[in-house]
This record gives sequence, C-alpha cells and structure tokens, in this order.
Amino acid sequence: MRVIAVVPAYRESRTVARVVRSLLPVTDSVVVVDDGSGDRTAEEARKAGALVVRHCLNRGQGAALRTGTEFARRLGAEIIVHIDADGQHEPAGLSDITEPIVSGQADAVFGSRFMGLKPEGMPLSRHCLLRMARLFNHVFLGIPLSWTDPQSGLRAMRIAVAERLCFRQDGMAHCSEILQSVIRSGWRVTEVPVLVRYSGETMAKGQKSTDALRIVWQLIMGAFRQ
Repeated sequence: MRVIAVVPAYRESRTVARVVRSLLPVTDSVVVVDDGSGDRTAEEARKAGALVVRHCLNRGQGAALRTGTEFARRLGAEIIVHIDADGQHEPAGLSDITEPIVSGQADAVFGSRFMGLKPEGMPLSRHCLLRMARLFNHVFLGIPLSWTDPQSGLRAMRIAVAERLCFRQDGMAHCSEILQSVIRSGWRVTEVPVLVRYSGETMAKGQKSTDALRIVWQLIMGAFRQ
C-alpha cells in the first residue's frame, strides 16, 4: 500500500531534514507543509527529499495537516501518516503504526506514549498535563477513558478515513478533534505503543501548561460553530 507521511512544520529548519531523511526509507513519499515559517524550513525539507507545500502565513498545525492530507490524497496515498517535524517520534517504528491497517485489522491507528514504552525525557509536569487532557477528552468529548493518549500527534489512517475526516481546528486542539471524529464515525480504531523522545529543544517548542486552557477554549468555540 502506498504510504505517504505528512509533516507539519513551523520554524523547524534545524530538525526537518533529519526527520525527512529518516522517513523516506519507510514511506513512499514525504510531504512537508511549511506553515509560514519564515526561515529555511522549506528549503531544508526540499533538499532532504520531501515534497513541500507552503502556507504564506502561519495558520497552525491543524491547518497544516489539512493541507498536507489533501495533498497526499491527490498524490494517490492509500495510507496517510501524520508525524511531527521536531524529531520526537521514532520513524523506525512507523511500521507499528501502519501494520494494523495493512493487515486489515484497523482503519486508523494512533500512537500512544503510555502503552508500555516510557517516554524518554518527559518531565512530570508534561505527564500530568497529558493525563488531565485525557480526563477532559472523556468528560467533554466522549472519548473513552481506556484511550491512553488522546493528544498524540502520531497517527495513520486509510485513505477512506482521510477523505471523510472532518476537523476544523487550526491550532493544537486538532488532536482531540481528529480522534473524536474518527471514533464517532464508526471506523475500526486502535492505539499502539510508540517511543517518544523529549529534548530541551522539543520541550521549548512543545505545549506548555498554559496551552491547555487555549486548547479547551478552541474546542468550546468549535462546538458552538458546529
């Protein structure tokens, strides 16, 4: 099956080339969406072998994923993988994400940081924040508590799922919105353990405690718009 990775990137000129090079051996193509970075993110990604789509303005990771997913669909993807550009995810384990789809056991697969593989370098504050997000997703979005990592940015889906996927959040709230949409649509969905490595650089660019309030607000406003 034709696997295309979609990588949203904002000011990731230092890491995006390494991520692209590591993805090319395990995918058929890599699409990087430069989300209005203003640095060399697009140039570095293109030199590393990615197909690059650019936003003139910074619209947010959710918007970049919508653009990249549509582009991958037009390229003939049969499986679309979403993966971050900061190097936290381990591309060598990409087959763990796609295998349940290839074997016909699932329509969409989400990587989990909390299914036996302890995240490397994750501070306690980040761990607590993600646990709180899990409770919020259960209470307000109806996502089962058995779901261990509703904020995961690493996921794979069959093209049929991608074509019907409806998520409107431009910012970080897209993680919860995508998961809710897939679960409610009745697709076969599962989680698999993935290894995530945190560094000082990725922590500086990642979500902070104050971002949790912003995500909640985005989800509430999104519900009213619907």
